[in-house]
Amino acid sequence: MRFFLLNRRFLIVTVAAVVMVALTFSLGQWQLRRAAQKEALQAAIDTQKRLPTLDGRALLATKNIANVLHREAALQGSWQAAHTVYLDNRPMDGKPGFWVVTPLVLAGSTQSILVQRGWVPRNFTDRTSLPEVQTPAGMVTVAGRMAPPPSKLYEFEGAAQGRIRQNLDMVAFSAETGTPLLAASLLQTGAPSEGLLRNWPAPNTGVDKHYGYAFQWFALCALLVGLYGWFQLVLPYRRQRRSSDVSSRSS
Repeated sequence: MRFFLLNRRFLIVTVAAVVMVALTFSLGQWQLRRAAQKEALQAAIDTQKRLPTLDGRALLATKNIANVLHREAALQGSWQAAHTVYLDNRPMDGKPGFWVVTPLVLAGSTQSILVQRGWVPRNFTDRTSLPEVQTPAGMVTVAGRMAPPPSKLYEFEGAAQGRIRQNLDMVAFSAETGTPLLAASLLQTGAPSEGLLRNWPAPNTGVDKHYGYAFQWFALCALLVGLYGWFQLVLPYRRQRRSSDVSSRSS
């Protein structure tokens, strides 16, 4: 009976160890695959940065807007200052404030692109007070890089209207303003101007994070193998040897 229980326990522990080792090893492999995907994405971003600067005519002729994301652009057009929106809870350099976005009607077209113009600090004394931002009239040239629409944060009900908003849905905003918007935005770059800072972080695909997770999973896998080998193989073997030696001396 004791032999049966011992063998049953050994079998259960072995099955559990095999399952956990296989799981942790597969999770490590998955993180490596994710890292490879992110490296490919970073390589694509770097390739886009080396392409010639995009102008408005080339942008409007692009059939798939996703093909020009992260590419440098210099677009001519006129601001729709009345539709400027302040996106709340958007930090820059560790300070809370707004991202200021304004549609730009592209020259020679009725099509517009949403420009992420820069960052301004928030007035915490009066949370409804908006910092002054200069928006030049007439034709302007805006330099930047093509980017996805502004990222979205958790949003409370009723926070999608007015000049101060938590998020901006491009389709809903286009319908609200009657402005045809491209399915991308322009992240304006350059020195501070018009009351705005533009210390945008460089695109980060998070490759190092996946390698870090992979190391943790593989380390846990190795630990499980080591613990299993020590407690289920080495220690029982040493006990058996010790018992044999004692029996031999006794006889």
